[in-house]
Amino acid sequence: MNYLVTGATGFLGRRLVARLLDRRAATVYVLMRRASADKMDDLRARLAASESRLIPVWGDITRDGVIDGEARQALAGRIDHVFHLAAVYDMNMSDATADRVNVEGTANVVALAGALANEKGNKPLFHHMSSVAVAGADHEGVFSDEMFDVGQRLTHPYYRTKFQAEAVVRERAGVPWRIYRPGMVVGDSETGEMDKVDGPYYFFPAIKALRDNLPKWLPLLGIEGGQMPVAPVDYVVDATVHIAHKRTGNGQAYLLIQPNPPRAGEMLKTFVRAAHGPDVIHNLPSQQWSGALESQIKAWRKRVPGAEWFEKRLSSALGIPLSILGYVNNRAIFDDVNTRQALSGSGISCPELADYAETLWRYWEMHMDCDVDVPASLVRRVSGKVVLITGASSGIGFATAKKMAAAGAIVCMVARNPAKLEETRRIVEKAGDGAAHAYTCDLSKIEAIDDCIARILADHHHVDILINNAGHSIRRSAFESLDRFHDYERTMQLNYFGALRLIFNLLPTMAKRRSGHIVNVSSIGVLTNAPRFSAYVASKAALDAFSRCLSPEVASRNIDLTAVYMPLVRTPMIAPTKLYDYVPALTPDQAADMIANAVIDRPKSVASPLGTFAQVSYAMWPKVNDFVLHKAFHMFPSSKASRGYAGRADDNQKLNVPARLLAAVLPGPYW
Repeated sequence: MNYLVTGATGFLGRRLVARLLDRRAATVYVLMRRASADKMDDLRARLAASESRLIPVWGDITRDGVIDGEARQALAGRIDHVFHLAAVYDMNMSDATADRVNVEGTANVVALAGALANEKGNKPLFHHMSSVAVAGADHEGVFSDEMFDVGQRLTHPYYRTKFQAEAVVRERAGVPWRIYRPGMVVGDSETGEMDKVDGPYYFFPAIKALRDNLPKWLPLLGIEGGQMPVAPVDYVVDATVHIAHKRTGNGQAYLLIQPNPPRAGEMLKTFVRAAHGPDVIHNLPSQQWSGALESQIKAWRKRVPGAEWFEKRLSSALGIPLSILGYVNNRAIFDDVNTRQALSGSGISCPELADYAETLWRYWEMHMDCDVDVPASLVRRVSGKVVLITGASSGIGFATAKKMAAAGAIVCMVARNPAKLEETRRIVEKAGDGAAHAYTCDLSKIEAIDDCIARILADHHHVDILINNAGHSIRRSAFESLDRFHDYERTMQLNYFGALRLIFNLLPTMAKRRSGHIVNVSSIGVLTNAPRFSAYVASKAALDAFSRCLSPEVASRNIDLTAVYMPLVRTPMIAPTKLYDYVPALTPDQAADMIANAVIDRPKSVASPLGTFAQVSYAMWPKVNDFVLHKAFHMFPSSKASRGYAGRADDNQKLNVPARLLAAVLPGPYW
């Protein structure tokens, strides 16, 4: 089977090509511009495809004929399917650009498909990737995949040209055709992979701000809005490939959307939950605006002097095209009757957003939220320096690695999971101006630490800054640990002996170079004496005491030691304790800022105001502290696992009002 694909290097295109290459004896011809030859090399490398199965065809859809006569003659009669995916999708596009690529480009590819038929009458099947946008932004009522021209208003260049491109296929195609109308395409439901900010992703920075600045229990108000026809990219591609190879179905369109799509308010609530933000969101019925918001804005812009300038500034400030805001009140109800029939019995179905929203969020936060705030003082301190960070594949360590790399450091990332570590290393290197290197190591094993440091010193000869961030925490009272002595042994092994071994391995080169900085990420629990954390706090306190004793020994060698008494941080380490969803916590970025400040100023210690106050108050009024902590101990319940309910989730563990109030008044401790 031979295929010709346009738009093959796009987000949908490269996945479609991969699925086509999975088919037996398939050869895929990819229409490319000569100027994009490097993209062809990247695509072939990405898909591990041979030159005999993935073949470039040089041309341009905006040019009459698309490809030259020699190439057209070579392909005539050989192509079984033409997939046309090339289009401009930009909600800020101009009418001229939209017309040239989306409409004229489609007409040219339709003509090419007809020209590829041979004298025996063998015609390729033409597959056109359209969009639910053909319904317009203000269609009211049902819009099924059997509908096309129902008098809808199409004012935005994208909606208009997707409609006109469909019309070109329907009216001019001299070959059999099928049309696919994906909805709001989001990332892969299994991996979360996405390559651009689009659709609901425009709202992710605002969701992140809500999560970082508001308590989880705070009630929020939203609007109900209209249906959001979302679909993950893997479903869109799988459904397209399956329908394309059915023997019947020519001359039909196929909506590719989630059944019973969520309304705008439901979608927002789902993503806020995925981000672990405020969980109490009440959606108010939205007013049914007369006409699309976008149309109203355009009319207002014509009447008011300077309105166009104001619109652009507002859109830039929000980071959201105003046409996207207009779609929040979409009033169309999509019915994918043709798609349901075509996919019947195939096992292909669109998952519900709630089932993969957290996957999308995690991918965005790790791979796409790449803005790193780096002060000039950090650049001066670490540029060109070798910085070793343990626990660097997630949470605080990952956020710190991004900051150090962005400041120009040579970052040595150490963690236990090799696949996850390599993934985060690539992200850090891409986000930073420095270099990032991955070193897999189980820090609970002394021999592994010795081997890891030997490799690092062999590669870089020295380490300027060591950030002992890796750690293990156990939330369990002493009475719940009487028969679990191994909890204390394991915690001490990683948090104390592991960090100690790293320091011992690096001290000789630091002393020889008469320069070095050791940053130990400790815990606010060392200052507050948090109940239920005797194993964790004791291990951190041991490292703290060791560092205080070591500091005067190495002062003459210009080696500094800093303890960062970290408050509660919302990382994977605390995720199993569900009650932490309801108490204030730092984000990994905020925690990384504390470490960055420690690296810049090289102080003896860094602590939050509450941590400092707790340390002073315990020295002056120890019995008062014990009284407050005793009350808190009974206010905050133990986990189900520590109470003997092994294997049961903590999902229903919530705090009462007094506990929430105490956590709000005293933010940061581990409760």
